[in-house]
Amino acid sequence: MSDQSSVNPMRQAIEKAQASALLAIKTVSDLPALRSLSADLNKKDSPLNALKTELGKLNSVDDKRTMGQLLNSASIAVSAALDIRTGEFEQSEISARIVREAMDLSELVTNRRRGHSHIVTQATMRLEDVFIGLGFQIAEGPEVETDFNNFEALNMPKSHPARSEFDTMFLEYGEPGSVLLRTHTSPVQIRVMQSWPPPIYAIMPGRVFRRDTPDATHMPVFHQIEGLVIDRGITFAHLAGTIEAFTKAFFGRDFTSRLRPSYFPFTEPSAEFDIRRQDGEWIELGGCGMVHPNVLVSSSIDPEEFSGFAFGFGIDRMAKERHKVEDIREMYTNDLRFVKQF
Repeated sequence: MSDQSSVNPMRQAIEKAQASALLAIKTVSDLPALRSLSADLNKKDSPLNALKTELGKLNSVDDKRTMGQLLNSASIAVSAALDIRTGEFEQSEISARIVREAMDLSELVTNRRRGHSHIVTQATMRLEDVFIGLGFQIAEGPEVETDFNNFEALNMPKSHPARSEFDTMFLEYGEPGSVLLRTHTSPVQIRVMQSWPPPIYAIMPGRVFRRDTPDATHMPVFHQIEGLVIDRGITFAHLAGTIEAFTKAFFGRDFTSRLRPSYFPFTEPSAEFDIRRQDGEWIELGGCGMVHPNVLVSSSIDPEEFSGFAFGFGIDRMAKERHKVEDIREMYTNDLRFVKQF
């Protein structure tokens, strides 16, 4: 039989001890204080733990069970509150530590020096901008080419004497002499004519390879840009006008151009084109001419319906002339004293 005179005061004592512990946990100021409070609450003589000894004084088994369950629930509630509050303090401490130990990894120097494009890259981008302004599109092709695209399709069969002008680097791939590092960007013209239906107005910038000995004006790896126009009614006058328009757009209104007769196997007639500086000096820039009918035929274009012209020049040499660099090899030494000048 339950003894309410003993149970009710004990129930009140458990509830009071629980409420007091939860309030203390809620109002504690920091993690060290919470850890100290936790130690106090777990002592044998803490309010909740002290009540466990009072269970034996109850006469009824039912009262002992009921009060035992109530006391156990209170202990669990206090333990859970301690865990939650500990987690809150630890998270706050982590956040504070992150703020405290945060490092500003941004550059703190006041005189910031940023990298910039190489002078050949600068020249390439400027050339592309000029030709896009003249209505051309940019086309690209692989640096590893077939003998057909590099020579035969450009009116240079295996027996052609013009091949001796190219000291070619062949690759050990496929049939001997069938795959090579392109010696000029003209193979891109072949690829364009084979895949783009006329009219074609395109430029082809890129890197080319020849077995040249490096000197002040030559490198075995250098850069070219070529232009190609294929359309109905294209004449040599259109070529001369395009060269002059490019010269003034790229170099300035005070510059002009001229054409001199020359020979290339893939153009007929052919010419070299020069530009005249403001001081009156003429500088050879590149070659040009009307696309040879055989080249059109090799690309499945009817020379009776379409005609066109092509031109090309070295970007490295243009950058050399533009910046008055005496030795082209200086542009590839990676000497920061040189690179920073441009």
